[in-house]
Parts: sequence; structure tokens; C-alpha cells
Amino acid sequence: MTSTLKGITLKGSAELVAEFFSFGINSILYQRGIYPPETFSRATHYDMILQVTTDPKLQNYLADVVSQLKEWLFQCTVQKLVLVITCLETNEVLERWQFDIECDKSAADGSAPREASIKMIQNEIRSVIRQITATITFLPLLETPCAFDLLVYTDKDLVVPEKWEESGPQIIDQSEEVRLRSFTTSIHKVNSMVAYKRTDSV
Repeated sequence: MTSTLKGITLKGSAELVAEFFSFGINSILYQRGIYPPETFSRATHYDMILQVTTDPKLQNYLADVVSQLKEWLFQCTVQKLVLVITCLETNEVLERWQFDIECDKSAADGSAPREASIKMIQNEIRSVIRQITATITFLPLLETPCAFDLLVYTDKDLVVPEKWEESGPQIIDQSEEVRLRSFTTSIHKVNSMVAYKRTDSV
């Protein structure tokens, strides 16, 4: 007799969360117009239509980041990922999408897979991505050409790959914050929020 309940391992959880970041980052870059809309194509995932970059340079960059992130998620050594949007001309930080990551480190000791429904997890992820899209409607317009950076916060004693460089937190002065939904795989939990520069500030 086989059990119909699916278990989730630390490796499976790391893959699910890394996949969310891949689609989530693509979604923010598309929605905020950081890259032209014609450099994205539609893909169906989580039972929804998502926009994914077709720009080879960006594809390679994101693939590198997500692959490294997956490794750190598997090691339970990553604490948060932040996508920062800055004005190209002034380098001023305009938006900060922050994803806090909690990991149940007891899953790292080779314990049995956790009871979890992949479908339920994907439903939660879909809700987060839908909320990201909905949030765009009330964020201030980005009226200047912008660039983005990805900041990854890891445990202090971690050896960082050579191609990664140290960076400051890139905080926004006089910001508004909006908390977004969270999701959990029962091993990793991701809490989301966005901070943006108030347009009425002088």
C-alpha cells in the first residue's frame, strides 16, 4: 500500500523557493518596466500566466543568482533577498522589495520528509505573485530610467563566491512600506514586503 501524502525534503523545499524567486524577480522587473516589455515572453506556471525575460544577459544573470540561492537555501544559510530599484542618473534608491527567509534548520539533519502538499504551497506562491502584480497599481510611477540590484543576506561566516561583492543595505529615506503575503513549505517560510520612496517628500 502506498501513501498518497507527499513529503517535502529540504532539497525539494529549496528548489520550490528558488523557483518562486526566479518568477517573482521576473515579474517585478516586467511590471516595473525595468526592461522593455518586448524582452519578455509569456509562460504558464502555478496555473497562471507569468512574464519571463528573453534577454540572454539577464537570463544568465538570474540563472546564476537563483542557482546560488538554491544552494544557500539548501544549507539554511540565507536570511533574505532584496531587489533594489535605483534611478540610473542619480543612483537614488526608489524601491526595495524585501523577502525574509526563515529556515527550520532541524530539516538539515537528514530527518524524514515533512508532510506537505506541493499544490497548497504553489497556491500560496500564486497568491504572493498576484499580490506583487496588484501592488504595482498604487506604487509611484518610475519616471526615469532605472536599474536593479539583488542583495542576498547570508550567515556571517559564509564563504561568498568571487563574482559576488559586498554591498550596503541601500535603504530608502522617508519610505512607505507595504507588507505582502507570506508562504511556507513547512521547511522554509518567506515573508514579503515592499518599501518605496514617498512622492510627497522633498
